[in-house]
Formats: sequence, structure tokens, C-alpha cells
Amino acid sequence: MTPPADPSVAARFDQVVKAYDIRGTVPDQLDAPMFESFGAAFARFAVDDGGSCERVLVAHDMRPTAPELVAAFTKGILSQGVAVLHLGLCSTDELFFASGRYDAPGAQLTASHNPAQYNGIKLCLAGARPIGEDSGLQTIKAMAIAGIAPVEVDPAPTVSEHDALPDFVAHVHSFVDHTLLRPLKVVADTANGMGGLVAPAVFAGLPFQLDVLFGELDGTFPNHPADPIQPENQRDLQARVLELGADVGLAFDGDADRVFLVDDKAELLSGSLTTAIVAKVMLKKHPGATILHNLICSNAVPEVIRENGGTPIRTRVGHSLIKKIMADTGAAFGGEHSGHYYFQDNFRADSGIIAALVVLEELSRSGERLSELRKPFERYAASGEINFEVDDPKASIETVALAYAANHPDAAQDRLDGLTVDLGDWWFNLRPSNTEPLLRLNLEAATAPDVAQHVAEVEAIFRT
Repeated sequence: MTPPADPSVAARFDQVVKAYDIRGTVPDQLDAPMFESFGAAFARFAVDDGGSCERVLVAHDMRPTAPELVAAFTKGILSQGVAVLHLGLCSTDELFFASGRYDAPGAQLTASHNPAQYNGIKLCLAGARPIGEDSGLQTIKAMAIAGIAPVEVDPAPTVSEHDALPDFVAHVHSFVDHTLLRPLKVVADTANGMGGLVAPAVFAGLPFQLDVLFGELDGTFPNHPADPIQPENQRDLQARVLELGADVGLAFDGDADRVFLVDDKAELLSGSLTTAIVAKVMLKKHPGATILHNLICSNAVPEVIRENGGTPIRTRVGHSLIKKIMADTGAAFGGEHSGHYYFQDNFRADSGIIAALVVLEELSRSGERLSELRKPFERYAASGEINFEVDDPKASIETVALAYAANHPDAAQDRLDGLTVDLGDWWFNLRPSNTEPLLRLNLEAATAPDVAQHVAEVEAIFRT
């Protein structure tokens, strides 16, 4: 493969390599030659990691640009003398499962919840070991920019195909006791994303009544964006839950690795709330286990973990870091406020549909409605993540830190991820965006009026 001659190539690669994946608009930010370069660099990185690499798993979502980009990425891998096993259309959690089950590096071509003009790549090493900014992604970027000479091997590497979905379905089913399951009515809004393929396959054979909204795979997202963390994208699901008198609603993102839940009254559950519920269930199955939660989760999460005999560990935001800490600590489960849920028995990878089944099992066991089951876990009011446009996010954070150090000297501050200030009866975290001049605020207090008052207070400090 000929290295790119464009002197601005490094700037283009810098633009699309993010903290945890590769992502950008096609073709102006990302194009087929870049995917070929990334394919070659990833294959070489995988070979260097283990001393050899027989094959790389390649999967993709339903975006219209996928066929061309998969072909280019595959060409890059083959150029390094490494075979390719195409898994075809997959959710990202299915790809990570396949990497663990088949013990091979994997690449999922997806842009997750981003609009149709985006595409990208999520990468992992054999065993679903994460690749992020601090665990190989910067090296892969540098190799792609430099260009890598082809490797001649005899025989030439091959391309083959495999459907991993049956194995993935059986794996997901292994997380619940089928004898406990009741015929609950479930609505899944898959937003024309990969959940439209995976959710029906997983629910087949289980005693649930599944109704799928927008199940057709269509990467132009004709109904609404595949970004369920935004409440407006859950309105169709809420209406359908009420229309059918359903027990639970599930909102998946585009590559179906995240899920948000809606209860029988069409009320949304935050990622923190779902994390707390799943943590309690996992501690029944793994007594005394360590459970991870990221630092923007509600204080209710570590409280629930301790109350149920577990050990909570607070982490930074981000999948590659959480997966590493899970490996280091042997944690049974980890949750993020953003709707990512990680399971030790899932090769420490995240899976929205596993989390959904765990909640459905708990609903079946308890006999309660989700609107009742959730109440003991709802202890505080939260702002959700609020994004502010500022000229210099880091300078804004320092301004806030100094102000609270001066005016509230007894308040605890830490820099685990951005700035967290804990004032006892309320706390907040300020983090800079990795990709935009945005400041992200998460704040929790006793009541909604308290939240509104304190959000205004924090904003006033960095706006002055």
C-alpha cells in the first residue's frame, strides 16, 4: 500500500481519531483510502501485540457507506498477510463477544449514535481487550499516517464469512435463569439500527411478548436519531409503551451496545438507575463482588452496592479504562451513566441487551412493575449531562475550582476526570469534551429545585 502523499494527511487522521474510537463524516473526513490505511495499521498492531495474528474479525452496522469502507478496511488487513473473517451485520456488543469467544482481534465499522453521514471503527484485541487512546489507538494512528509496506506471505491470506449471531444469542441467554421469566410485554425501539437484527433474535424463544419499533435496518435513520440518551428520541417508545400497556420499553442506540429503559408508566430510567438495579442483581449472583461505576453516576449507585455487600470502585468515564480496571480488580459488573453496562462474564465488554435481560429477570422474579421496582433506587435529583459552549473548557474548570476552594474550603475536590466537587448534600462534575470546545456538567442534589439553583450557581462562575 502506498503511503498517502497529501502533506495534510496527519491533520486528517488527527481529526477522526477520538479517545475511544475512530469516527467522522464520510467522505470529507473519512474515506476509503483512510480505512485501508487503518486496516493495515490495525493488522500490524495486532501482529506486534502477540507476535502473530492469524485473522481479524470484521463486522459493520447498517450505514449506507459500510460496503465500500469494509472492502477498503479488509484490503488493508490482507496487505499485512493476515486473514479476515467477515461477520457481516453485527451490533458492537456482538463483535466484542465474537472477539472474546473466537480469541481474535476485532473491528466494528460503525459511528454508533451519530447521524447517517458519519462512519467509524471500534477496535479490540483478541479476547475483546480494549483499544483506546492510551492503549494503542495513538500507535495505530501513527502507523496509518506513516503508511505500512505490504507483507508477502505464502499462501496468501483469505477472506471467509461467519454468522456469530446464534452463538451470541446463546451467550446472552446464559445471563438469566429462564425458569424465572414471566410473559412480560416489551417494546424495543431500535431506531432503524442494529437492534432491529439482534433484539428479535435474542427474544426469540423467551417468554416475552416483543414489539419492535423501527426495526428495519436503515442507516439513514428515517424516523428519529439513534441516540437514546436524548429524551426527545424516546418519545415514540414512550407512546408505544402506553398504547400497548407494556411492562418495559427498551431504547437502543445505532450499534445497539447501549440501552435505556422506560417503565410501564412511560417514565425514563437514567443510566445510573439501571446501573443500580443491575448491580443489586449481580451481587445476588456474585456475593461480595467488586462493582465499578463511573464518577458521574448517582451517589445512589455506590450506596446500593455497599448495602448489598459489594465493593464499589469509582472510575473515570470511558470504556477502555473501565475494561482495564475490571481486569485488574476482577469486578463482576460496571455501569456508566451513559447507558454502557459491562459484565465480567461477557469478556468485560459492555452489552445493552444483556443488561436489559437482567432487569427483565428481576422484574419476573419480584412480580413488581418497573415503576415500583425503581423507587428504592431513586434517592436524588440530577441535572443530566448539560453541555456548555465555552472558549477554553480547561480554563473554565480552573476558574470553578478556585472559586469553590475559596468559598467552600471544606468541600472535597478531585481531578479523577475533569473536576468533581462534593459539598455534602450536593455534588457536581465538570469535564471538557474530547472533541469539541464544550464543558460538560453533571450535578446531583436532594431535589429538582436544588439542582436548578446549583446549576445556575456553577454556570455563573465560569461565565464571569
